[in-house]
Amino acid sequence: MEKVVIIGGGPAACTAALYTARADLSPVVLEGEFSQDILPGGQLMTTTEVENFPGYPEGISGAELMADLKKQAERFGARFEYKTVTRVNFADRPLRLFCGETEISSHAVIVATGATAKYLGLDAEKRFLNNGVSACATCDGALPRFRNNVVVVVGGGDTAAEEALFLANFAGRVHVIHRRDSFRASKIMSDRVISHPKITVEWNSVVTDILGDDEKGVSAVVLKDTQSGEERTLACVGYFAAIGHKPNTDLFAGVLDMDDAGYLVTRPDSSYTNCEGVFACGDVQDRIYRQAITAAGSGCMAALDCTRWLEAQQID
Repeated sequence: MEKVVIIGGGPAACTAALYTARADLSPVVLEGEFSQDILPGGQLMTTTEVENFPGYPEGISGAELMADLKKQAERFGARFEYKTVTRVNFADRPLRLFCGETEISSHAVIVATGATAKYLGLDAEKRFLNNGVSACATCDGALPRFRNNVVVVVGGGDTAAEEALFLANFAGRVHVIHRRDSFRASKIMSDRVISHPKITVEWNSVVTDILGDDEKGVSAVVLKDTQSGEERTLACVGYFAAIGHKPNTDLFAGVLDMDDAGYLVTRPDSSYTNCEGVFACGDVQDRIYRQAITAAGSGCMAALDCTRWLEAQQID
């Protein structure tokens, strides 16, 4: 019987592991299995350089940052296992989790499964990921390769508008690629994008390919006019997908409360879910900020909530 099981492997999971380990709860962290498309450690494992996480004035690679966070939690007794949770039963006590045929029972569970950025599905998106392709302008927009250069943002909602406006602070020119002739974004955000002197909107356009080489990365995108079918090449050094994120919550369908986009719902100003003894933190319940540092902060909150809940249950 475990006291605390943490599902996930990103900043939220590692911070929750650190705090519960220091509370002498000996947490086990189920961070998933390695596969061709999944790397335990969350989205930071696909980020080459992180410059906005406090404590690293020279920046650090995403993989190194996650290794540091994991090592710190292990120092206090957190146990990390490369197992993928395939099913849960939170209807009875104790809480039960299943990794294939393996069953794990626990008094409390912290869910930190994160969210996955959506892409168009182009092969070149994977090829140039972290070499000109990104899904987070706030994370990568200030990097040297994008400064004073041409970048493109794909999308037409508030996320795309926010990304474009942020990038305009650093890039020489921002092209917003949108398949329709009007934005889905709010009017105020749309007006800001359209009127910005450094932003050009490519209406009725879709990206059909990303060009470049493995050494220098992205050098251009191929645009197709959705009305005429005509294709053209637009030179750029950056491609930012801004078409949303999908929270990794399929496992909890019908078990934990979710909003209309699939993000887990927690009580105001806490990490408590609708299931007693189950807490949620990080991008799996954050549809607004989605930063490594905010994920880490919410991991701390979940750990503190979990520890206090266990104390109230007189489980030690």
